[in-house]
Amino acid sequence: MQRHRILDYLVYLVVRVFVCVVQAISIETGQFIARGLARLFSDILRIRGAVVDENLAHAYPELSQAERRELARRMWEHLFLLVLEVAHAPRKIHETNWRKHVRLNGTDPLVRALLNDRPTVIVTAHYGNFELGGFMLGVLGFPTYTVARNLDNPYLDRFVNRFRGATGQYIIPKKGGYDQILAVMARGGAMSFLADQYAGPKGCWVEFFGRKASAHKAIALLSLEHDAPVAVCCARRLNKPMQFEMQVLAMADPRQTGAGVGTIYEMTAWYTRKLEAMIREAPEQYWWLHRRWKDPRPPRRSQTARAA
Repeated sequence: MQRHRILDYLVYLVVRVFVCVVQAISIETGQFIARGLARLFSDILRIRGAVVDENLAHAYPELSQAERRELARRMWEHLFLLVLEVAHAPRKIHETNWRKHVRLNGTDPLVRALLNDRPTVIVTAHYGNFELGGFMLGVLGFPTYTVARNLDNPYLDRFVNRFRGATGQYIIPKKGGYDQILAVMARGGAMSFLADQYAGPKGCWVEFFGRKASAHKAIALLSLEHDAPVAVCCARRLNKPMQFEMQVLAMADPRQTGAGVGTIYEMTAWYTRKLEAMIREAPEQYWWLHRRWKDPRPPRRSQTARAA
């Protein structure tokens, strides 16, 4: 145990030194480095190259292999820029200058919901700079609670959560945090979820880029049981680093009869369609690294086969 703690602390020190270096370089230099690292990870090391290419080939069958390779390279550049932006954000974005970095699009319905006594569910994906999205909601005066898996390294876990909590984004552990989620909903708080993760064979199976994907049932269940509107949101990077558009793509209210979101399946399918439309706006800003479409279920037999 002592050896593990020492190793964890050494890794933490390396990460802190790396963050200090990133914070010391200019955004322009960081963008140049990100472009070079993207070529290294995408073209030379081919990190998760097969998974990325398979996902892109299914989502965009009209693209050639060269076009998919270019899109994968741009995705890696986006990931490195995300790290750069997260490192710089606490020093560069604050209450008095956020308009220089962020523009708002369609956010009025979400603001009204957040000011209401009812709880709110915010849904997004591994798209754009989702870390800055939660950070910016805090800057704007709207604290949120986000479900996230604790990092195995406790020193890194505390370090990352200090950034997330700097402006009022509170983290609830993915394991053992359900009672905390219920408490947030009961007092009319705002829960935020990354809703594009594989939920296992017992999840809610909905269409995502034309293929069945397993989504967590808890998001829709919380909305329906606690009378909470659901907002599909993103923080999309614009033409250069540290420039974002915070957008609310759509909202659904379980009180609206006839809206087609009255069941767990309907609500989950609705926000998944909105997430897909969001990702199609800038596919290079999505994490195509995930095995999102794993399906361990046995194939269904046809009616003819069952009758026989």
